[in-house]
Amino acid sequence: MSTRAELASRRRFSVNPRQSGIYVAFALIVLLFTALTGGTLLEPQNISNIIVQNSYVLILAVGMILVIIAGHIDLSVGSVVALTGALCAVLTVRLGLPWPLAVLVTLVAGGLIGAWHGYWIAYFGIPAFIVTLGGMLVFRALTLNVLGNQGIGPFPEPIRTLANGFLPGYLGNIGLGPLGGADLLSLLAGLAVVAGIALTQWRARRGRAGYGQEIDPAPVFVAKVVAAGLLVLAVVVQLARFRNLPWVLVLLAALVWGYSVLAGRSVFGRRIYAIGGNPQAATLSGVNVRAVTFWVFVNMGVLAALAGVVFAGRLNQAGPTAGASFELDAIAAAFIGGAAVQGGVGKVVGAVTGGLIMAVINNGMSLIGAPSEQVMLVKGLVLLAAVAYDVWTKRRSHAR
Repeated sequence: MSTRAELASRRRFSVNPRQSGIYVAFALIVLLFTALTGGTLLEPQNISNIIVQNSYVLILAVGMILVIIAGHIDLSVGSVVALTGALCAVLTVRLGLPWPLAVLVTLVAGGLIGAWHGYWIAYFGIPAFIVTLGGMLVFRALTLNVLGNQGIGPFPEPIRTLANGFLPGYLGNIGLGPLGGADLLSLLAGLAVVAGIALTQWRARRGRAGYGQEIDPAPVFVAKVVAAGLLVLAVVVQLARFRNLPWVLVLLAALVWGYSVLAGRSVFGRRIYAIGGNPQAATLSGVNVRAVTFWVFVNMGVLAALAGVVFAGRLNQAGPTAGASFELDAIAAAFIGGAAVQGGVGKVVGAVTGGLIMAVINNGMSLIGAPSEQVMLVKGLVLLAAVAYDVWTKRRSHAR
């Protein structure tokens, strides 16, 4: 039997492949396309384009990871994006409602769509695959009824700014030597994020130590925090050199932080994991499985509506074909980011990382002039590899 000291020694040189594999893969993919594009991938304007052009998929991935952790799936989010974008366009362009009221009504409509799904899944017992497949068809049909074959636009300036705009340079620029000038406010925001990451990780480590749980040795912990901080600062510096931080990135950062806290530290989040891990055991433990499932789908509907507003604002038009295949991208992001097929496993940060992997593949292959069929081929193989890796690590852990 291993002693506590031996276990600590092993921990010092071991890495959890299931948790760390996605971040290693992301780094390798970025390095690969940086080499293939001659460094164009990491230029300030291109990094900004990757974030802005894929923001709606990342928003969907934040909601989809909770659905998958709970052991379900949502195939309707692409159609909900189209319908809610059309609704926001009708309210602002045709009816002339103030944009804050229109956005609020759109988010409420998304929540009602999620409640519709949640009722049939949680309280009527129909599998989520069937309910949301029906929703995909129904809400696409409603979008076509609202829009016909025409788009509606343009949107009010604030909605366009949320999707495509950048933070104003309130504090001016600061020189960074050979890198040139960069927005000071963006740099300060990046430093604040790094400090927040360090504080959050330190508090989490201290909490685990207080409960007698296994923790990383101090050098490993410091190395992880420093690596994460350097990555954030590198991205922020590049964005600050271009046109400051995109507003949609600020929105995404708030969503990732908020939902990470929800999933990892709240009672509701722990119940989602419990339901996905073993619904029967969760029920016996006193968890209201139906209510939790219902609210998970309500949340997915609200985030899909938010993605609909952002996507329509980016195009400055609500179109009948909006949201096509978005559900597949969001589901792929969640699974690539470490979600388990059976449910009960996954992290919000992992899902966003999975979405960024898809975004880098799309952007990198576009930069090298690859045809669309090759892009689909690579994305499909990456998704298959991610799920296979999850199954392999699970079997490996059970075999020990």
